[in-house]
Amino acid sequence: MRKIEEEQGARLVRVMMYVLFGGVAGLLVCLALLMACSIGISAGFAKETFMYQLTVIGCVAGGFFGGLWSVRRCRSRTLIVGLAVGAVFFFLLLTVGVLLFDGAAPDEGGLGLLCGSLFGGAASGILGGKPQKRKRR
Repeated sequence: MRKIEEEQGARLVRVMMYVLFGGVAGLLVCLALLMACSIGISAGFAKETFMYQLTVIGCVAGGFFGGLWSVRRCRSRTLIVGLAVGAVFFFLLLTVGVLLFDGAAPDEGGLGLLCGSLFGGAASGILGGKPQKRKRR
């Protein structure tokens, strides 16, 4: 293999690692936000009828912050990286749901969670991907 191909392979592995870590960071942010929302519902600050909307907002926030973490480190192809983080975050969320609960049915709000995760990741790719300013000589 040529040196350029090795560098591209190493860069691809590094980007995939950032995407995976961004998905895990998004999951942690989402769980923290959902914990705060559950405390707010228990304390009476929010109604229980808003539970699904708060869950989708948590997915958007998790996808956004996880994608922002990855996009800040990659600096290239930011929209693709943000969408990939949103997809990884959704699959991690789905995996945790299947492992901890009896089953996960897509008709029980899975589409909203998927759209929220992808939207948060795409928003981070668009907003967080500002190129570095070049210094003039």
